[in-house]
Amino acid sequence: MSSIFNKSDRDNLIIRIKSLNKNDTAQWGKMNINQMILHCIKWDEMSLGKVKYKRTFLGKLFGKFALPDFIQAEIPFKKNVPTLAFLKIKQSTGDFLTLQSIWIKLVEEYNNFDNDNFTHPFFGKLIKEQLGILAYKHTDHHLRQFAK
Repeated sequence: MSSIFNKSDRDNLIIRIKSLNKNDTAQWGKMNINQMILHCIKWDEMSLGKVKYKRTFLGKLFGKFALPDFIQAEIPFKKNVPTLAFLKIKQSTGDFLTLQSIWIKLVEEYNNFDNDNFTHPFFGKLIKEQLGILAYKHTDHHLRQFAK
């Protein structure tokens, strides 16, 4: 199972992030390339414990039941999966290369992960293995969204 905590999987994601360019367009969804990168930056900041968000009401009700569908096998996320409101990016501000560099640094930080008490706003408390799979699949999902 691919995981952001596996060095070779993480290195592969970084290679794919580096292959993006500012003119790439989405294969699906409404985000442009900068919005996608900003979204992923916010997601990784959350996962790494730099920012905390409260559990959503729907997450408290359904999150634990939905998690297995998101972390099962090597099945990628479906296209157009809804995102949490606070992770939606409305504006695409910032320099592409700067944002790309910030995202790469955040992905590299998973090498020294120490947020063992991570609670996802929708899925709830995750063990490190679950977060590793979810973080990998989230990043892969958005890289596939902008694949050439």
